[in-house]
Amino acid sequence: MKLYNLKDHHETVSFAQAVRQGLGQQQGLFFPTELPQITSTEIDSLLKQDFVTRSAAILSAYIGDEIAKEIVLQRVKKAFQFPAPVVNIEDNIATLELFHGPTLAFKDFGGRFMAQMLATVAENEPITILTATSGDTGAAVAHAFYSMKNIRVVILYPKGKISPLQEKLFCTLGDNIHTVAIESDFDACQSLVKQAFDDVELRQQLGLNSANSINISRLLAQICYYFEAVAQLDERQRNKLVISVPSGNFGDLTAGLLAKSLGLPVKRFIAATNANDTVPRYLHSGHWHPHATIATLSNAMDVSQPNNWPRIEEIFRRKGWNLSELTSLAINDDITKETIKALSALGYLSEPHGAIAYRALRDNLQKDEFGLFLGTAHPAKFKESVESVLNMSLELPEPLARRANLPLLSHVMSNDFTILRKFLVNLPV
Repeated sequence: MKLYNLKDHHETVSFAQAVRQGLGQQQGLFFPTELPQITSTEIDSLLKQDFVTRSAAILSAYIGDEIAKEIVLQRVKKAFQFPAPVVNIEDNIATLELFHGPTLAFKDFGGRFMAQMLATVAENEPITILTATSGDTGAAVAHAFYSMKNIRVVILYPKGKISPLQEKLFCTLGDNIHTVAIESDFDACQSLVKQAFDDVELRQQLGLNSANSINISRLLAQICYYFEAVAQLDERQRNKLVISVPSGNFGDLTAGLLAKSLGLPVKRFIAATNANDTVPRYLHSGHWHPHATIATLSNAMDVSQPNNWPRIEEIFRRKGWNLSELTSLAINDDITKETIKALSALGYLSEPHGAIAYRALRDNLQKDEFGLFLGTAHPAKFKESVESVLNMSLELPEPLARRANLPLLSHVMSNDFTILRKFLVNLPV
C-alpha cells in the first residue's frame, strides 16, 4: 500500500511508514494512492461473512501484500473482540451501537487495531504516542496501548472540558500512559500535537507517533463497522440507506466515505455537528471560516477545525463526487436535550452525540429512505448530562464502575509548547 501526503504529493510512504510516522511533512495527512473498489457480487459475498473475517478482507484490500493476509486476520481477531449491533428505533430508523468495547466508545475499534498494527511494524524500536483527545480517543488509545513494550503514550486533553467519567477511564492507568490536562480547548491540544510533530529533533529523539484519526490505521479500521452495519440490514433497507454520523474531527465520516468508495451501498451521508458548525457553514456558503470552539453537551464534537476534512475533500475529488451531495446539519444543546427525551420516549437511551446524529437524520430523511445513525458512546460515559436531562439515575457499566473512584494521575499544563516539549523530553523510558 502506498500513500501520499495531501500537502506534498511528492512525499509517498508505505503503509508501515504511515502507521509509524502518523503525519507527513508540513503536518500533512496521508491518503491512499489507490482507492480499491469491490464489485457488487463481491460485496454481497463479504456481507455474508462474519465481522472479523470480513474486516480482515476489507483491510487487506487497502494494505495489499505489504502485510500478509493471515497476519492481518490475526491482528483483527485481537482487535475486534466485541460486537457492533444494529438496534431498531423506529420503522425507518435504526442505530449502529459502537460502544460495546472496553472503553465504551467507537474509538475502541480504531485504537485497538492501530495498536496491533504498530506492534507489527515497529520492529522493537521505542515509540512515543502523542495524541489529543476531545473525550473518547484518549481512553481507547490508553487502553489499547496500556503496558505495551517499548511504547509510551502521552494524551493531551482540554482541562474541564471532557466528562468526569471520560477522564477517569484514561487518566487513572499510570504505567506507560501519561495524561496531560491542557488549560485551553481541544483545538489548542491538537495544535500542540502538530507543533511537536513539526519539531524534527523532538520527533526523531522520541520516535513520535500519533494515535488519533490522523493515523491511517485507525481510519481504515473504522471502515469495517460500516460494512458490519449493512450486513445486519435487509435488502429493502440497504437499497436506500442514509447514514448520519456525529462529527467532530470528521474521522468517522471519512471512514464511511471510504466504505462507500470501496463499493458499500450507501445512498448518502449526513454529517451531524453541534454548535461548532464550521462544516455546515462551509457547505452552505463555500467559505471556510472556523469560529472559536464552543463548549457543548456533546464535548467529543467540540472541534472547530476538523483535522480530517482535507481527506474528505480528497475523496470527493478523487471519486468525482460533488460536495453538494453531502448533507451537514448543526444541532444546538437545547435541541439535543429535546432529542434525548424524544429517544427515551421511544424506549431508547442515548447520550448527546448519538442524539445529535438521530435528530439530523430524522429531520432530513425522505419517505422512501432508511436511516441509520451511529451511536458512538455508552450513555453512562455522559452520566451527569443524561441524568440531568432525563431526571433519572444511570447505573455505571463495569468498565466505568471499576475506575470511577480511582485518583486522577494527570499533569496540568498551560497551553505552551515550550513547557510540553520539556515534559516530553524528560519522560521516563
